[in-house]
Amino acid sequence: MSDTTSGPAGGSSIIGTELVALDADLGSDKNSVIAALAGRLAATGRASDADALTAAVLEREAKSATGLPGGIAIPHARSEAVTTPSLGFARLSPKADFGAPDGPADLVFLIAAPEGAGGDHMKLLTALARALVRPDFVASLRAAASAEEVIALVEDVLPPRPEPSGTGAAASAAAAAQPAPAASAKPAVAPPQSPEQPAGSRTIVAVTACPTGIAHTYMAADALAAAGERAGVTVRVETQGSSGSTPLPADTIAGADAVIFATDVGVKGRERFAGKPVIASGVKRAINEPDTMIAEALKASADPSARTVEAASGAPAGESESGSDLGWGTRLRQILLTGVSYMIPFVAAGGLLIALGFLLAGPDITDSAADIVLDNTLTNLPAGGLGTYLGAVLYQIGSLAFSFLVPALAGYIAFAIADRPGLAPGFTAGAVAVFVGAGFIGGLVGGIIAGFAALWVGRIPLPTWARGLMPVVIIPLLASLIVGGLMFLLLGRPLAAITTGLTDWLNGLSGGSAVLLGAILGLMMCFDLGGPVNKAAYAFAVAGLDVANTASLEIMAAVMAAGMVPPLAMALSSLVRPRLYSTAERENGKAAWLLGASFISEGAIPFAAADPIRVIPSMMLGGAVTGGIVMATGVTLTAPHGGLFVLFAIDRVVWFLIALVIGTVIAALAVSIAKSITRPVRAAADEANPQPVAAHS
Repeated sequence: MSDTTSGPAGGSSIIGTELVALDADLGSDKNSVIAALAGRLAATGRASDADALTAAVLEREAKSATGLPGGIAIPHARSEAVTTPSLGFARLSPKADFGAPDGPADLVFLIAAPEGAGGDHMKLLTALARALVRPDFVASLRAAASAEEVIALVEDVLPPRPEPSGTGAAASAAAAAQPAPAASAKPAVAPPQSPEQPAGSRTIVAVTACPTGIAHTYMAADALAAAGERAGVTVRVETQGSSGSTPLPADTIAGADAVIFATDVGVKGRERFAGKPVIASGVKRAINEPDTMIAEALKASADPSARTVEAASGAPAGESESGSDLGWGTRLRQILLTGVSYMIPFVAAGGLLIALGFLLAGPDITDSAADIVLDNTLTNLPAGGLGTYLGAVLYQIGSLAFSFLVPALAGYIAFAIADRPGLAPGFTAGAVAVFVGAGFIGGLVGGIIAGFAALWVGRIPLPTWARGLMPVVIIPLLASLIVGGLMFLLLGRPLAAITTGLTDWLNGLSGGSAVLLGAILGLMMCFDLGGPVNKAAYAFAVAGLDVANTASLEIMAAVMAAGMVPPLAMALSSLVRPRLYSTAERENGKAAWLLGASFISEGAIPFAAADPIRVIPSMMLGGAVTGGIVMATGVTLTAPHGGLFVLFAIDRVVWFLIALVIGTVIAALAVSIAKSITRPVRAAADEANPQPVAAHS
């Protein structure tokens, strides 16, 4: 069957008949549907690796469900595996649950974009997402009798394809300026400009943004604009998505009665909306409940006590305004994970450089590295020769990078709370924590205090002429003074005592207590495969990593070994017992070998997402065994990442490998037995009736 590459709207090659499945059974869960559609893209050469695309889409699904009211789902992702922007469509029978509030979906669009896709390509993909808020378009998809009819409907809502390069600057400029499409029945997002408004009319401005910036960003914008029309309100939306963002003009913002932030990520330029009554939520609420949000914004505009956008620092993204769907439990987790996420690159770079320094110059370089770097050069080598000199340089660079660990943790915790004005007091809090010996715990506490101090200072009422000094002078000065004073005068010594006590306890672990700690860390590493619990165990290990502290090096070894078990175990199980797995899962198993060897626990996510009851407990069992063996045998590791590629940084490497093999075999055996006792329906069906990925349409 040939690909359809032209149509009534000027044509687009993002969808073809091979990518359309009508009234198809692609499985009863979203994982199998996504895998089937990704397989179709790979089969037509639009993706180089179906498994990699599936994993990218499932990773996006893990951030927030893509199911929408009305039986629609728009799983989407950007991935290096995608070779050309593409759409896969399935009208399902039976339906599959994509997390929509009103039940499973029967209309599924898989939106796949290459990593770094250009603006014109992104407009094609986002135009489709925007059309899905139109009831007439959705009804037409359900009534379509053929793949060609679906393609015609899709192409009718897409903008004309840009002219090929070489047609002249004028054509290129016209293509770049092409607006997002709008069919006659579709409510268009009000453009970011400031036309004359009728006297007495009310205006709401909004910002929409989602992590990927392909679909939800624009669907939320159109939903809010349509709700505004129904309410007789002018709504102007700034979409901060992948196809670019045109900021709302200052006079439009100034004349607005209220602002809506429908975002799952930070709002760029939040300070522009300072003083406006605000309603904030995740992006999906704007799609599901746009009329309610418009009503809440109008109510807030008439309420003098309503929450407003703070100047410079702003309210934290998840702070609970009326109608916000982000609670403080979720918000606190996001705050802490933000700090950990920004800290890990310092740890990885610093730790690996330190390990390379040890490889070249030996562990004794810790005592002399600084002197060697300052006193010697390539033409004046130290006694150990070139290897010692380069080892000292690498160790010193790594040590300096590692020294940012706690300040970066505290700084970005504060940033997650108070935006950019929180950075300076947050980094200051982290530096004070290091100075007083409070370490990782001090960084956590100090970062939280710094963030809320910056937030509080930002709410101090000042004359208009002084507000400009807030983000660059007043907030950093006062918040740093507050957190620094509290850390030095009240909290520093108690936190340092806690840190010292924890260090002494870890150093004193031996025998059964060490094995128990290793098992607990192994359980945590395998519980959610890269989620908050996994990150907490990893952060605990890297935060205490100290080349002079044997116990911390043992903990690092236990954490890394246990984190390697899930993908390796699933790869082994799918290899030894392939009949227990679907075709897509067997392909995932092949990729999981390399992911596990590289210490990427997320390699097991496709298996865990499809069958969590059998997979996750089995992985936790194997991870606990591995962590316990590593701690029991005294294996140490000086590198915080790398898996089998940093074996040179492991002491007692044979025991490390033995522990890894034993845990992997136990986990693989456990999951194979669990699947054999009660076999998944999908796997059995896949065996009994094997079909190509591009199933009937």
